[in-house]
Amino acid sequence: MTTRDPLSPLVLIVEDEPQMRRFLRTSLGAHGYRVLEASTAAEAMMLTTSHNPAILLMDLGLPDGDGIAVTRTLREWTQVPIVVISARGREDDKVEALDAGADDYLTKPFGVKELLARMRVALRHAAPEAPEQELVFGALRIDLSRRLVSRDGVEIHLTPIEYKMLTLLARHAGKVLTHRQILKEIWGANALEQPHYVRVHMAELRKKVERDAARPEWLLTEPAVGYRLREP
Repeated sequence: MTTRDPLSPLVLIVEDEPQMRRFLRTSLGAHGYRVLEASTAAEAMMLTTSHNPAILLMDLGLPDGDGIAVTRTLREWTQVPIVVISARGREDDKVEALDAGADDYLTKPFGVKELLARMRVALRHAAPEAPEQELVFGALRIDLSRRLVSRDGVEIHLTPIEYKMLTLLARHAGKVLTHRQILKEIWGANALEQPHYVRVHMAELRKKVERDAARPEWLLTEPAVGYRLREP
């Protein structure tokens, strides 16, 4: 079923519980989104192919398969944003879903405002943009053209690894990156079993970037999952 302005973003809800689909349909429709619904993994694959939705809301427990497997399959041919919505709250489930290619993960029950905020972040990352020369997060500035980082106008001297880690998180601001995703991007596939690399360098990065490393403003921890750079 589709609703709303034909120019508004089309959301595919992949959820087998009718009550949850009704809740999402009503909430998203009230905020101007068009909605498609799938109750199985097979339907999700078919509708993604035929309707090219702007974003997917993916439950994990589907009657004919697992949402993580669907996410992994979709990532073989599309970069459509995928926000997992699941009753599974274990860190292992979050890590597996994010490593499979999901953009974000919300544990049921959740509030509509948080869902909409996560969707906006995912849609913003998917939108094509001109290359940015500077990334600004309040008092924190990253000059990409000159590879300079400053806070409150004072330059911060980072090692090459620290700079790569900060810019990686900054380019995905608002999105949690797992330890494995960070390891793969910065150290390569051979380092995937060395999570301490990320912890050690993050600790040093916080000492330099944050006003108080023990109470970070920007570089936030998602316990047992990874890190997120807070958007301004």
